[in-house]
Amino acid sequence: MKRITFLLLGIIFGQLSFAQNKAADLLIKSATIIDIKTGKTSSKQVIAIKDGMIIDVFPESQRSKYNATKTLDAQGKYVIPGLWDMHMHFGGGEELIEENKNLLPLYLAYGITTVRDAAADISPSVLQWREEIAAGKLQGPTILTSGPKLEGYKSVWKGDIEVGNTQEIKLALDSLQKMKVDFVKITDNTLSPDLFLESIRMARKRGYQVSAHIPNSLTMEQIAAAGLSSVEHLGYALKAGSKVEKEISAAVAAGTLKGRAFNQKVMDTFEENAALSTYRNMAKHGMYVTPTLSLNYILAYFEKDNHKNDAYLQYIGKGLQKTYEGRVKRVEQDDAEAIEFRHQLFEKTVKTLPLLQKAGVKIMAGTDAGYLNSYAYPGIGLHKELELLVKYGLTPLQALQASVVNSPAFLNKKAYGSLTAGKKADLLLLNENPLKNISATQKIHAVVVKGAVLDRAVLDQMLEDVKKKNSLLPQ
Repeated sequence: MKRITFLLLGIIFGQLSFAQNKAADLLIKSATIIDIKTGKTSSKQVIAIKDGMIIDVFPESQRSKYNATKTLDAQGKYVIPGLWDMHMHFGGGEELIEENKNLLPLYLAYGITTVRDAAADISPSVLQWREEIAAGKLQGPTILTSGPKLEGYKSVWKGDIEVGNTQEIKLALDSLQKMKVDFVKITDNTLSPDLFLESIRMARKRGYQVSAHIPNSLTMEQIAAAGLSSVEHLGYALKAGSKVEKEISAAVAAGTLKGRAFNQKVMDTFEENAALSTYRNMAKHGMYVTPTLSLNYILAYFEKDNHKNDAYLQYIGKGLQKTYEGRVKRVEQDDAEAIEFRHQLFEKTVKTLPLLQKAGVKIMAGTDAGYLNSYAYPGIGLHKELELLVKYGLTPLQALQASVVNSPAFLNKKAYGSLTAGKKADLLLLNENPLKNISATQKIHAVVVKGAVLDRAVLDQMLEDVKKKNSLLPQ
């Protein structure tokens, strides 16, 4: 009788213990977690995920405290937050909407769980995709978009909002606000310097982060004082590091310095101490820089590898490939002297990268992938960007921070940036440690998106599906 009683008590206590365990949708077990903020690694960890959120992270020895619908063995794997591409473009006109949409799973297949669309000409479609992805109706990365960018009258850019006075800036911002854009993008093709600065101020007053191409007639000090949030492309940092930046800006404004002479002057007058002084002022104002090294590297060294036979082109629609031709034709016309000049300009420009980092300017990783931008590829392009960031002066940890820490911080997305309780369950399982070799970000074992596991077989099938869809699109 006593024996039966003890057995019953054991069953009851076992059931109570099971009932008291917390519920999770997914347990990722035996993981080595990399804290991208500090570089610290923690082995034999378990990540508990529920409803697309990380609800707990704890040692493997405590795994029994959760019951999960599914488990994922991460033995020997390194886990980091999902990657962010902070400068890419959807675009090329309405006829290329489907080709752009076909790129969405390509980003996930390469571990990029969030992208920042830095303006283009198919904003209604991009805004729709953003909502459908958020609602789980469409497979793709989380999209953060500026919608159409602000420009002056008769700019070269299609799909922008053209403004010529402060009232039109107000109306443009009203329009963007109705679209619920995530940030504001401004470029300088025909927008006057005064209205450029006023656009920044007016957008910031509404609480938006503002990204921009910068008029060379303005100094970085003027730009920082106006409140620009991020400088898009590294070339602007080279001019900002000139010991005669004010004189150069004045000459550009007067129309007496342009083209190759401008670039030569900027290179000749760049001075490290002057650069650090300007960069520290940028950091003081909280400015970020998105270098987008990839496209510039491709074009600077195009004669060494023209990319026309890249296997990756099978993932890119023929219409998008055709948009690459403009830049390609220009560099193909360069003679030996011009080729050497673009080599020099690129190598001089990238010397600003470690100086910006040293001065405390936050760097964000972005590719400039998309239409027009020749062979700067969606997906794999971000991994190439990370490699270039390391090649030209950042540590692997700093390069990773540029993608997964600085990027969400820029847009105040507090639910991202680390693998801790309360964060979104977007993460990447790698076969090798990216802190030792940044190329390890390409050794993807699995991607977790909003708590859903995409294992290697699924990722490979996604890539095959992209190729198949491209073959079925009108040529």
